[in-house]
Amino acid sequence: FPYTTLFRSPAQAANPAEEFVAGNIQAGFNILNDSSAGAAERRQRFADFLIGLTDVRRVAIFSLGRYATGAQPADLDAYIAAYQNYALSIYQSYFQLYAGQTLKVVSSRERAAGDFIVTTNMVGQGNAPLEVDFRVRTDGAKPVLVDVAVAGVWLALAQRDQFLATLAQNNGDIKALTAHLQAIQAR
Repeated sequence: FPYTTLFRSPAQAANPAEEFVAGNIQAGFNILNDSSAGAAERRQRFADFLIGLTDVRRVAIFSLGRYATGAQPADLDAYIAAYQNYALSIYQSYFQLYAGQTLKVVSSRERAAGDFIVTTNMVGQGNAPLEVDFRVRTDGAKPVLVDVAVAGVWLALAQRDQFLATLAQNNGDIKALTAHLQAIQAR
C-alpha cells in the first residue's frame, strides 16, 4: 500500500521518510543559497549537513559490490574516506545546479520494511517541475538518505557501475579505486 501525499508540509508528512525529506532537503538548499555566508563556509556547512543525513558507509560499501567482501579493513576505511569526499562534491554540485528552487514532497512508497522512496518535484525559476526521488531508510536509530535519483537516474547505482568498472580494470584492487577517487577530488 503506497503512501500518497500532495505537496505535504513536514507537519503533514504521511511517514518518517517523507518528514525526513520535507524537513531536511530544503534545509540543504537554504545552506547553499545563504548569501550571508562565503562560499567556503557554505561548502563546509553543507558537507557537515549531508554527513549527518547520509549513511555514507552503507552507500560506499554498496558501491563496491562483490569487492567489499574480504577487503582489508584499512583499505576499506581509506576507500570510505575517499568516497565520502567524492560523494560530498557530487551532492554539492547537484544541489548547486538547482539553487533558488524548492522541493515539494509528492508521494512515497515503502519498498520493504523501513525502506522508502520519496518522490518530490523540484519547482521554481519558471522551469517545469523536475522529479527528484530520495531513497530513505527508517529502520535505524534515525532516518538516513541512501540514494538520490534525478529524472530517474539513481546516483548510487550509477556510481556502483563506474566503480565496478574501475575495480575490474585493476584486478579488484580497492586501493586503485581509492586513488582514482582522490585523483578526481584533486582536479
